[in-house]
Amino acid sequence: MPSLPVAGSSSGGASVRPLLDARLVVRRGEFELDIALSIRAGETVALLGPNGAGKTTALRALAGLTPLSGGHLVVDGQDLSATAPEHRRVGVVFQDYLLFPHLSARDNVAFGPRRQGIDRRGAHAIADRWLDRVGLSEYGRRKPRHLSGGQAQRVALARALAVDPVLLLLDEPLAALDARTRLSTRAELHRHLTAHPGATLLVTHDPLDALVLADRLVVVENGRVVQEGDAATITAQPRTDYVAQLVGLNLFSGVGAGHVVHVTNDFAMTATDTVEGEAFVAFPPSAVALHPRRPDGSPRNTWEATLIDIQRHGDSLRVLLEGPVRVAADITPAAAAQLELVPGRRLWVAVKASETRAYPAA
Repeated sequence: MPSLPVAGSSSGGASVRPLLDARLVVRRGEFELDIALSIRAGETVALLGPNGAGKTTALRALAGLTPLSGGHLVVDGQDLSATAPEHRRVGVVFQDYLLFPHLSARDNVAFGPRRQGIDRRGAHAIADRWLDRVGLSEYGRRKPRHLSGGQAQRVALARALAVDPVLLLLDEPLAALDARTRLSTRAELHRHLTAHPGATLLVTHDPLDALVLADRLVVVENGRVVQEGDAATITAQPRTDYVAQLVGLNLFSGVGAGHVVHVTNDFAMTATDTVEGEAFVAFPPSAVALHPRRPDGSPRNTWEATLIDIQRHGDSLRVLLEGPVRVAADITPAAAAQLELVPGRRLWVAVKASETRAYPAA
């Protein structure tokens, strides 16, 4: 098992040294990745971001498959910046699993221990233990082509863990699975990650995978970290449009003055929170009410807008409206029928101040 160092003094409270301490700088053409990452022993961190943000580049740099242009990479106290991939105590589960097609499941899992110098019998003993732990002890002789997607994913995970990695890297590990298999495999993967004593980095674009599997989220855009924290913090206070869309919120930036956030020169929103200076204001699409005419009672946030798109969104309809700001609203099909919604229709938008969150931008 990897060592899990704890540093600190007996008098002043212990501080836990991260198992992974890295600043990854990779320059490829006009793109530059420059992010800091730290992961504690037993912690799973999800790296999220849109396509092209640098997620896979970061994973490949940690695995040693892409060289660093700068920064540092320390795992369990050892600088691995210039260490060859085969000499790193790193296990990788790739998006397409990349199992060796000519080897059985047992030999796939035994491959890593064999590369570490363990004899055939010892490597097979390790493989058998891991196949049993992932519930595939009866599938050891099968070639990858005779495994289902979920079974192949578990073999790939067993192969990564069989090398006793200090750092486990997962690259979209559930992306190749159908919806039903994904649900059961996600739960199984969570169980194994919880038991893993090392550090784990999960690269994904799926917010549900991140929320279920990770202890902490790191969001990257254009090669930079734009937000990080636990799921509750990020879902409550998104700081970019991508993060807002990820967690399903309308988000606007502006200047706060008490309970009011001035989003543009002639448009402001009222919230129950008080903020001063640069701020964000956010609310869910479910908080948006639509009316054919200006609503009675004068809700604090009302404006006229034009419907530009309508799509099915689960059991509701997601409506996109353009006005002083672009806003998404979730309504029922019955409400849509009553409002006679068609692109170009003018509507009044209302959002209660009590359902609007405002918070500092810094």
